[in-house]
Amino acid sequence: MAVILAGGEGERLSILSQERAKPAVPFGGKYRIIDFTLSNCVNSGINDVVVLTQYNPRSLNDHIGLGRPWDLDRNSGGVKLLQPYIARGRVAEWYRGTADAVLRNMRVLENNTADTVLVLAGDHIYKMDYQPFVSAHRRHRADVTIAVRRVPLAEASRMGILGMDENDRVIEWQEKPKQPKSDLASMGVYVFNKKTLQRWLSEDLVDFGANVVPAMLDAGARVFGYRYNGYWQDVGTIQSYWEANMALLDDDPALDLYDKEWVIHTRSEERAPAKVGPTAQVHRSLISHGCVIAGTVVNSVLSPGVRVDVGAVVRESIVMFDSVIRSGAVVDRAILDKEVVIGPGAIVGDGPIDDRPNRHEPGRLNTGITVVGKHAIVPRAARIGRNVRIAADVRTSDFTGRVVRSGESVDAGSGRSRARPTRASAKAAPEEHTIRAIGGGGRRVVPED
Repeated sequence: MAVILAGGEGERLSILSQERAKPAVPFGGKYRIIDFTLSNCVNSGINDVVVLTQYNPRSLNDHIGLGRPWDLDRNSGGVKLLQPYIARGRVAEWYRGTADAVLRNMRVLENNTADTVLVLAGDHIYKMDYQPFVSAHRRHRADVTIAVRRVPLAEASRMGILGMDENDRVIEWQEKPKQPKSDLASMGVYVFNKKTLQRWLSEDLVDFGANVVPAMLDAGARVFGYRYNGYWQDVGTIQSYWEANMALLDDDPALDLYDKEWVIHTRSEERAPAKVGPTAQVHRSLISHGCVIAGTVVNSVLSPGVRVDVGAVVRESIVMFDSVIRSGAVVDRAILDKEVVIGPGAIVGDGPIDDRPNRHEPGRLNTGITVVGKHAIVPRAARIGRNVRIAADVRTSDFTGRVVRSGESVDAGSGRSRARPTRASAKAAPEEHTIRAIGGGGRRVVPED
């Protein structure tokens, strides 16, 4: 069976993960990040899957549902979504770490007949057949086997770094070292014997990388590595997320979404085909179903339902579901979350790409990418610089002027109604939207995440 850890907050993704768990963040136009791990499971013949959620789980729960897109809506096995709960006699608290999350749900594993448990990160983009991985684990008679791959040394300090002998046995481990000794990193993908997992999970060992694996090595347990050379990407930062999306536009991308032998499944709404009008120009881009393009799209990834009006330009950007770029607007090197409206003549990503970081999030927005949150409305003729953060639900009244300089932020005003526009109204006008309840009851209409 497989246990997918999908409760990550993903703070380094800034406002993209403000209202959803990191595994639920859209990727590659029509997908969500967790689709890749779920598809790896079913493509590997693993049809018994537990998903452990925690942070802002609603969007993730809605997306996975009963698991039908992955053929996991089964009476026996299938997919189970489990949230943290309060047990009798325990203090209410979040999962303290990856191992603690599995420990709190150990009864579900114990009631399953599987003797081998895959523990998988739900927030990475990768294609991996788990069967050779499990076979190597059994061949070595290992207690745990860790999937590993080489990474740039610049990224190694935020991962588990290990050393292996000539038989692939792990002999050294560093968890997120400031000065890594090697470039061989854990992918956050483990396979355990169930009895070993039961033995090593405890209240004191709360995280696999920081606690469980080092304890097992100290005790002489059989810890092995499995070298993986296929595609794998940790999209945990704004820059790495943007780069991974842009890499899909290469003539021969490392991640082939068109591989019929390894289909990436997802929950997808029924929408009309994408429409490219007579005034449109589209170059090296991914255009999802339901899009209507009348302007120019260059080196960009567009999710379902995006509209680019006549004279509008989208360059080197990621535009998520049902966003609208009005006539004459320019979106350059930016990420727009769902149902964003860019007003006529506005520029998002204005001026030269400089190294002036965002004043409020200098460690997250510092590479020239501007991020606009869900349901935000950018007013007509506004000029938004680089490394700017436009928060979710921002309205035209939240802008103190038409120019937002590089490195600045715009937040939703306090004390103002935060009613969100419906999908239909977002497409109707670039300015403030009013949602009226039928019958005068005062109820706000709030769409799903």
